[in-house]
Amino acid sequence: MSEFKSDFLRTLAERGYIHQTSDNEGLDKLFSTETVTAYIGFDPTAPSLHAGGLIQIMMLHWMQATGHRPISLMGGGTGMVGDPSFKDEARQLMTPETIEANIASIKTVFSNYLTYGEGPKDALMINNADWLLGINYLEFLRDVGRHFSVNRMLSFDSVKTRLDREQSLSFLEFNYMILQAYDFVELYKRTGCRLQMGGSDQWGNIVNGIDLGHRMGTPQLYALTSPLLTTASGAKMGKSVNGAVWLNPDMLSAYDFWQYWRNTEDADVSRFLKLYTTLPMDEIARLSALGGAEINEVKKILATEITAMLHGRAAAEAAAETARKTFEEGALADDLPSIDIPAGELEAGIGVLALFVRAGLAESNGEARRHVKGGGLRLNGAVVTDERQLVGTAEVTADGVIKLSLGKKKHLLVRPA
Repeated sequence: MSEFKSDFLRTLAERGYIHQTSDNEGLDKLFSTETVTAYIGFDPTAPSLHAGGLIQIMMLHWMQATGHRPISLMGGGTGMVGDPSFKDEARQLMTPETIEANIASIKTVFSNYLTYGEGPKDALMINNADWLLGINYLEFLRDVGRHFSVNRMLSFDSVKTRLDREQSLSFLEFNYMILQAYDFVELYKRTGCRLQMGGSDQWGNIVNGIDLGHRMGTPQLYALTSPLLTTASGAKMGKSVNGAVWLNPDMLSAYDFWQYWRNTEDADVSRFLKLYTTLPMDEIARLSALGGAEINEVKKILATEITAMLHGRAAAEAAAETARKTFEEGALADDLPSIDIPAGELEAGIGVLALFVRAGLAESNGEARRHVKGGGLRLNGAVVTDERQLVGTAEVTADGVIKLSLGKKKHLLVRPA
């Protein structure tokens, strides 16, 4: 990979973003001689992307940082079908209203990583509904569908694994790869886009677009995929014990986002510094060489740098300070996550298990009970030993809150409302 001459591909290679390209030499030459336009598609399956999609956003960021033009393509059209790639069953179909609301919500995150505008290197935000919703079906079949071989489509891993398991693949989903391929050709026509990037599970879909472009008279198009990431222990990126690590602040606070990265496994620290921060490579090499107790300081730097890009430097430093006060001084930090509970309910008393479930620190009374048996739940710093304990106004501290803790790392404040 070190043979790359262009800044963009060299940066991607040294930071670990490249899994596969369709033509190393051709792509490198393109990036060395032109301002390249490239895209990544994001389907609006939820109101927010999660940390698993951050690697794609960072690839677009580095593209712009090295002088090229990135497109974040919103799947307003393809989202109506749903990507079947490597899924065990069909996605739930969403209404056009849900898709629209999800796109509006997802869009808000991108401007933290990309500069949008009208200039030659400004990023573009485009919605494929602009062309897909107006398609005339018979014309599309004749002009585009005729270029696709069903035999070849059946040979793609994403389709094969589903059929090998004898799981149904609907005609609707089968159309997804045709629509994605058509997006690539359409983006070339509209913007001169020559490269599609995505996770390695998108390889077949992207190559389809290159083939379709070739048959429909575009210049050579290119593919670049990133590795599908898991943590050192095999966990999926973007998932935590409490569910998805969302990027939208209304779905996950800056503090909880910071904590997710602070809890990175030792073996992942160097890799994550390269992938998820913009720290220079020599600084990453210096930090990666630190071991022992110092690794925890590096994890705080990692968490703060990643959080600063998404939530802003002030929010990242506030999250780091909250964690320091909570864990190192044992103090009560005001900006810990909190929930409000009506004062009347506290006067009557709430079962301790139910309170931890309500706070989101346990999924069920049974899980909370297991934590009590293991000594994992604390109330205002004291270990909970009685699973039938009632929590009420007597537990409200002088600070006007009740502090709930699960283990050493998860804390939440209950505020009487």
